[in-house]
Amino acid sequence: MALPWLFEFWALPHQLPPEGAWKSWVIMGGRGAGKTRAGAEWVRAQVEGARPLDPGRARRVALVGETIDQVREVMIFGASGIMACSPPDRMPVWEASRKRLLWPNGAVAEVYSAFSPEALRGPQFDAAWADELAKWSKAEEAWDMLQFALRLGEHPQQVVTTTPKNVPVLKAILQNPSTVVTQAPTEANKAYLAASFIEEVRARYAGTRIGRQELDGVLLEDTEGALWTTAMIEASRAPVPKAFSRVVVAVDPPVTGHEGSDECGIVVVGALTEGPPSDWRAWVLEDASLSAASPDAWARAAVAAMGRHGADRLVAEVNQGGALVESVVRQVDATVPYRAVHAARGKAARAEPVAALYEQGRVHHARGLGVLEDQMCRMTVRGFDGKGSPDRVDALVWALTELIVEPAAKWRRPQVRSL
Repeated sequence: MALPWLFEFWALPHQLPPEGAWKSWVIMGGRGAGKTRAGAEWVRAQVEGARPLDPGRARRVALVGETIDQVREVMIFGASGIMACSPPDRMPVWEASRKRLLWPNGAVAEVYSAFSPEALRGPQFDAAWADELAKWSKAEEAWDMLQFALRLGEHPQQVVTTTPKNVPVLKAILQNPSTVVTQAPTEANKAYLAASFIEEVRARYAGTRIGRQELDGVLLEDTEGALWTTAMIEASRAPVPKAFSRVVVAVDPPVTGHEGSDECGIVVVGALTEGPPSDWRAWVLEDASLSAASPDAWARAAVAAMGRHGADRLVAEVNQGGALVESVVRQVDATVPYRAVHAARGKAARAEPVAALYEQGRVHHARGLGVLEDQMCRMTVRGFDGKGSPDRVDALVWALTELIVEPAAKWRRPQVRSL
């Protein structure tokens, strides 16, 4: 009879609190990944004792959501809320006039809205649950007030359940040494979700940045001053034509091919170049990049990508590999149409004209380019704000330079006739 209420038996790995003396536990997951249930069960674990009237680890709990209504309807009375998770002999009572839950053992959970951070000035707690923090309109103020209020007991703790979004307060919490994180995609909880829901959202959003955020629970960051933003990339989604004027595979090969070396950027782009340059459009079709690839491995991957897409040319940067790059490619396919390109300017300078094409709505993305798009959103006018080298972005830039930037410049260049 007790088994349905023993959450440790039924919980998924990301729904159980990590070990250690952490201060904040952040549960990031896709829609329907079981974040609310995990938060509600954690509150139960804090306030309940071994028997109904025994005290638990926490006596005063703060429940903080975007609004009072959302706390009540989701965190308390929702299908995965505290009331639904509580066994009959430990069921708390909702005191609507005082906006609080009262357990049989005397533990109390008080409700607060992130819209009113000042309401958290004065009360004190030994535990807290913050839900969907990434969408709070006054997130930083409410979070700060909650930290000052969390001062009771030997080791006050808090759990944050949220779909990840690129907001400063969430990033600051994640960077705190006293924070632990568990993460899961929507599919992790598929046993409790309608199959049609998963099929529909995956069909619509799989392979997009919004899908990675809302379904995979991945925190996507737009660096300040980035040449590309999430909004810009999402606006670039468009159906892929059946045929192109030209298709190229661009390669940014690493200097070495051992573990720890840079990635080999391999990106496939097709373009329609009928009419004047202002009418030209391009589609990024595939990111076939490899990690820690030997020269033979990346050359074979690049030639295979050409075959899959019927590419007209392979473009490779040779600043660091020189003639060896072409030699490696020729060993795989001696007849491949090949062009070597040299980087005379920095990465950011080369990327700016390509980013301008995105701003003009002239470059579109197929799905499944998430890692490339993450690199794009960390590329700024000052350089790459990330780990390692942006090899995927480099390959993208070379492909679009080959297909649109350079041909458009030649188109506009006035013809000089000799007399």
